[in-house]
Parts: sequence; C-alpha cells; structure tokens
Amino acid sequence: MIRSLLFLVLASSAAHAADLKFGVVDMSKAFSEFHKTKDAADKFKLNIDKAQKEMNDRWSVYKNLMGDMQKLKKEASDPIMTPDARAKKAAEFEDKAKELRALEQEIGEAQNRRSGQLKQEDMQIRKGIYDEILVVVRDKAKAEGYDFVFDKSGMSLSTVPVLIYYKDAVDITDQIVVELNKNAPAAVPAEAAKSEKK
Repeated sequence: MIRSLLFLVLASSAAHAADLKFGVVDMSKAFSEFHKTKDAADKFKLNIDKAQKEMNDRWSVYKNLMGDMQKLKKEASDPIMTPDARAKKAAEFEDKAKELRALEQEIGEAQNRRSGQLKQEDMQIRKGIYDEILVVVRDKAKAEGYDFVFDKSGMSLSTVPVLIYYKDAVDITDQIVVELNKNAPAAVPAEAAKSEKK
C-alpha cells in the first residue's frame, strides 16, 4: 500500500515537472550587448577622465611646491648669503614643507573620496541597467509562459557556473538582446561622426 502511494506521488511529481517550461538567459551577454551599456560606459569614462584631470591638476600644484622647496633649501645653504637671509630662507622652507605635507594628505583623501564616489556611481549604473534587463526578461517569461528562467552566466562562490546543465530549456538570450535594442538610436556612420565633430 505504502509503495503504491509513494509511486503515485513520484509519478505525479514527474508528470508535473514535465509540464514545466524552462528558459535560460545569459545576463552577461545581454548586459554587454545592450545599447545603454555602451552609452553608460562612455559617460562613466568621461567622469573618470574628469576625476583624473582634477587629480593631475592637484599633483601639478604639488610638483610646483616641491620645486619651490628645493630652491629654498638651496638658498638656505648658500654660503654667499648673510646668516639672517639664510635663516629667513630656512623658515620659508619649513613653511613650504608644512604646506606640502598638508597638500599631500589632502590629495590622498581626495583620491580616496573620488574613487569611492566613482565605484558607487558604477554600481548604481550597473544596477539600473540590470533592472531594465530583468523587466524585459520577466515580461518575456510571462508572455511566453515560462515557469522558470535561469541566468546561465551566474557564478557560484567557487567561480563555477551555477547552471551547469540544462535539458529542454530554451535559451532566450538573443531574443532578449533584440528586445532591449529595438529602440536603440540609429548608429551614426563614421564619416558623419567626424564631420559633426568639426
């Protein structure tokens, strides 16, 4: 009696599982081929370049200050100068050294702060793009009656793909990419882009 009941439960589960519709999507590919990803990457690169320029400007001030210090050090040890003049140059050197140390600390803090801001911005941009992709995947899954859609690009903590094998699952990645890019702006031919820049 128990065996036949167990058999019926297993047979029912197997039949129900056979009715399920599985799909897979490569979220990594969808992300990289989504036209908004490239646009976001271009804008983010401009922010990185701007931050780099800001840091380069600060380091330029630092180098100039370092040059002033070396000049003062040389003048402070010049035997031709009077002892009072040398003492004055030595005091100026100490002031510049303090200024240089303060500037060095300020630059380090600014770099850390800006780096943190850029990381946060990158995470927000990626999250926004992934959220858009997820909406398209969910809408596709609902419209086509999928019970489950798995990300085949997902990795476990041991860097092994989470989805190692799938049977009878439809890969909808290319359809998702087409859907994501259906409203992409038309590509500007290279010659037209060059003439626009002039």
